[in-house]
Amino acid sequence: MASNVPPGAPRQPPPPSYNPNYQQNPNTLSDNFQNLNLNRPSSIPNSGPRPSPFGQPPPFPSSAPSPQFSRPGAPPPGVVPRPSVPPSGLPPSTFPPNVTPGRPTGPPFSQPQPFSQTQPFSQTQPFGSRPPPGSFPSSASSGLATGPVSGAPPQGSLVPPLGSRPGPAAPSSSPLSMPPSSSFGGLMSNGPPAPAFQSAPRFPSPVSGPQQPPMGPPPTVGLARPPPQSMRQLMGSSGISGQPVASFSAPPQGTPFSAQHGMAPPPVGSPFAPQMQPQSVAQPPSIPGSAQPPRMFGMPPPLPNQMTAISPVMGQTGSPLSGASKIDPNQIPRPIPGSSVILHDTRVGNQANPPPPATSDYIVTDTGNCSPRYMRCTINQIPCTVDLLSTSGMPLALLVQPLALPHPSEDPVQVVDFGESGPVRCSRCKGYINPFMKFIDQGRQFICNLCGFTDETPRDYHCNLGPDGRRRDADERPELCRGTVEFVATKEYMVRDPMPAVYFFLIDVSMHAIQTGATAAACSSISQVIADLPEGPRTMVGIATFDSTIHFYNLKRALQQPLMLIVPDIHDVYTPLQTDVIVPVSECRQHLELLLDSIPTMFQNSRIAESAFSAAIKAAFLATKNTGGKLLVFQSVLPSVGIGALSAREAEGRSNISAGEKEAHKLLQPADKTLKEMAIEFAEYQVCVDVFITTQTYVDIASISVIPKTTGGQVYYYYPFSAVSDPAKLYNDLRWNVTRPQGFEAVMRVRCSQGIQVQEYHGNFCKRIPTDIDLAAIDCDKTIMVTLKHDDKLQDGSECAFQCALLYTTVYGQRRIRVTNLSLPCTNNLSNLFRLADLDSQFVCFLKQAASEIPSNPPLVIRDRVTNFCINILLSYRKFCATVSSSGQLILPEALKLLPLYTLALIKSTGLKLDGRIDDRSFWINYVSSVSTPLAIPLVHPRMIAIHDLDSQEAIGSLIPPALPLSSEYVNDNGVYLLENGLDVSIYIGNSVNPDILQKLFGISSVAEIPTQYVLEQYDNPLSKKLNDVMNEIRRQRCSFLRLKLCKKGDPSGMSFFSYLVEDKVPAGALSYVEFLVQVHRQIQVKMSS
Repeated sequence: MASNVPPGAPRQPPPPSYNPNYQQNPNTLSDNFQNLNLNRPSSIPNSGPRPSPFGQPPPFPSSAPSPQFSRPGAPPPGVVPRPSVPPSGLPPSTFPPNVTPGRPTGPPFSQPQPFSQTQPFSQTQPFGSRPPPGSFPSSASSGLATGPVSGAPPQGSLVPPLGSRPGPAAPSSSPLSMPPSSSFGGLMSNGPPAPAFQSAPRFPSPVSGPQQPPMGPPPTVGLARPPPQSMRQLMGSSGISGQPVASFSAPPQGTPFSAQHGMAPPPVGSPFAPQMQPQSVAQPPSIPGSAQPPRMFGMPPPLPNQMTAISPVMGQTGSPLSGASKIDPNQIPRPIPGSSVILHDTRVGNQANPPPPATSDYIVTDTGNCSPRYMRCTINQIPCTVDLLSTSGMPLALLVQPLALPHPSEDPVQVVDFGESGPVRCSRCKGYINPFMKFIDQGRQFICNLCGFTDETPRDYHCNLGPDGRRRDADERPELCRGTVEFVATKEYMVRDPMPAVYFFLIDVSMHAIQTGATAAACSSISQVIADLPEGPRTMVGIATFDSTIHFYNLKRALQQPLMLIVPDIHDVYTPLQTDVIVPVSECRQHLELLLDSIPTMFQNSRIAESAFSAAIKAAFLATKNTGGKLLVFQSVLPSVGIGALSAREAEGRSNISAGEKEAHKLLQPADKTLKEMAIEFAEYQVCVDVFITTQTYVDIASISVIPKTTGGQVYYYYPFSAVSDPAKLYNDLRWNVTRPQGFEAVMRVRCSQGIQVQEYHGNFCKRIPTDIDLAAIDCDKTIMVTLKHDDKLQDGSECAFQCALLYTTVYGQRRIRVTNLSLPCTNNLSNLFRLADLDSQFVCFLKQAASEIPSNPPLVIRDRVTNFCINILLSYRKFCATVSSSGQLILPEALKLLPLYTLALIKSTGLKLDGRIDDRSFWINYVSSVSTPLAIPLVHPRMIAIHDLDSQEAIGSLIPPALPLSSEYVNDNGVYLLENGLDVSIYIGNSVNPDILQKLFGISSVAEIPTQYVLEQYDNPLSKKLNDVMNEIRRQRCSFLRLKLCKKGDPSGMSFFSYLVEDKVPAGALSYVEFLVQVHRQIQVKMSS
């Protein structure tokens, strides 16, 4: 553990080949769980020891260790103080030989000194709590299995991924009549199957029952069918029969951080345990419409004519029920939970291996193509012509997350240093050397896989070819055998010296912010996070506060205390000092702590309600302009004075909506161009802005969010802000913001091989030239969507290559080029496109496009576009690929069978609510613009679990019990239910819950005592402990602390809870899931007959 270091002591920089994303030792999971300090009492000003910034050395000599990052997580009960001396028994961290194991253990205990005699500081108590590290994000499995009805009970373990909902669907609230042509077709599977995954299995799989492949017409009983060689056993048998397709498991995705300190170690078989082994688990109850028969390893994949057909409910004679009929709720597709980790090789036999779903849990071996965490395509075979793509109705796009966190069991990205000559590149298109460039003429020349140009191999890079035509050293060079590598950039990639890591904190001290506790929460969080900033003399900090004026602080060490400098001009702002406003953190640690403790007291009697937000960030930008850096702004009220002042447009919006005004959506657009113009200037000087909105009122996020979106930043939204429950989340969010893998002054470009070109980039960035995007900062959570278009015909059987190059500066001042490569086969076969469609990527692609269009179109227009997107894809499949001719069936391609459910969930989401708050919708739009795929799915399709019987549920491989369908049919008055969407957690308490359960879980005796503001505590009983374990695990999976809210029936909170149940019919007119399937089916029939 870190030894004691006096404040201000210098720290050594990282090794020259430091890799910011390196994770080598899976045992660091447990090592990192020492870093907890939650719900801190005012008497303990410090927190637990922090993790070492470096890990163990990697296997490649060219790469280097990287820090062990800790993620936000859940607070444990009680207090875990951060002592100045590490407690005994903690595992020591491993440092490279050139790194001093020194890390401060917290702010000093010195008593603050007054600023002056007339304005004394008072000692403020620590505010908020200190949550533990969390984990890599995770979300839903996209269960790819459907089959005919079978009475077999599920087998194996069933672990709910995010958004998975095993269970029967709620019947339609009213009988729905099917078209007259409806006839019995049963549930049939004869369309394209899901892709086979070909990496070798490392875990045995139990065999259940005799296995035989289905033959002839669709059977009437379930037949077990083996999965492809690399698949885990499917956890659960089918409530539906037919030719099953292997489903993907989705426990939480891997994380470099382990569970809570003091918690039991990960269960054997957990993806977070140091070694994964098979496990025996209890069999969950059978839930119709959710699972499928298991298959054995080593058996061939399903026949290529596989799909899902949904038919009307039948009478006993086998004919449609007389009168009105409806779709059988037991047949509707739902996500299928699983508990196994998928082992995925990116290429097998020199062929691209289709990736597992983004929402499943998988471990990647990079064998030429990049990990799908970094880049994945919406279709895993590229259509040869634009006509074929248009016919399919599917989008062609890449989802690029270049700094994504790897699973802890995966190899790190290797760092390659070519010296002064720099990496080898194509002289025509400037593409970087990669595994798909072909060497010829005994290695003296190479052919670019992107543009086809033949180049001379540099003399010092020459190597002879082997009998297979590959270079003999290909497997020893990461750039020739790995899909993702990181090159050390030379001087030619720099227009100036790499910038230092600069963090400037800007705090709202207006009357509202002081009175709600937002200022105190911000100061407390910053004070605790200072010690988490990157090590080294290049890390610099600055602080300013603002209300109707701007207050800078001179943090020079020579001064006895910080000196306040006021900028009264908020229309023509300036920086009062060119130096000493931003100083190395090692020189001002004591001044910072003194200042942050004192700010809430200094302004406690302020009666200034106005906020000069825009002027303040402009002044802070001027202070950081010479270096660039991160500007972290804490804002509580509507910016009302100075440049960029805004008005309360929400009141206008409410009256417009009530009057039937069609232009109400324009309130989701920025009020004017002032902030956009400022943001472009910020991005030009490499200043990234993150805004933490701690408010109880309307603040016009539509206008404010322009700045983070343009500068590569992020909006954090705490509404309504609670001084009781929100400081812990604020601290967690801030800490992860500054400690996650990230880079500064970045430029990104995606190159495609001939025949395909980039159409548009979508995300949080600034774009000055057509081919590149500029990112003042980029981090592991940011995703860029890249839409593609044809500019020529591709050759069937050839491969189409994509290369993403990200030039950036690490937090330690090293210039790097991260290169990510993906090569996919081209096809003229429409069935192949549907068979290899990536559901999660396609849906997230359209989710991002829909979100970007919401501010310029009424919600009903966007809803129609979303529905038509779904219908057109299913129509194309039905028209050109389906082999079943009965018009009474809704035919779904197996890989996209959940598309109608996700589409319905999007229609009912926050961004498209007609009666939603303007700020809530604006935040949702901004969040979607850069969200990763594993977190986008739960945003629209949350996870719901029952928690009133946690102590009686058997462990099935996960702390989290199986998810329930998002239908009120599964919410009983005598139960307690938890629902989470990756941002918030709602706990619904029924009116008839046993008082003993209420006492055990929440310490209350009746529903009437439910508090409006709540902080989860752990009581001395098994049920409470399990609930805390579940919350901690969810927070760890989502890499977010997640706000918690209690809900009850007949209350606005209860209505909010039920609004997430997307399978229900909504009074405002949105259909139930069954009704939506009927609507989709009818529209397909109409288009088929026209």
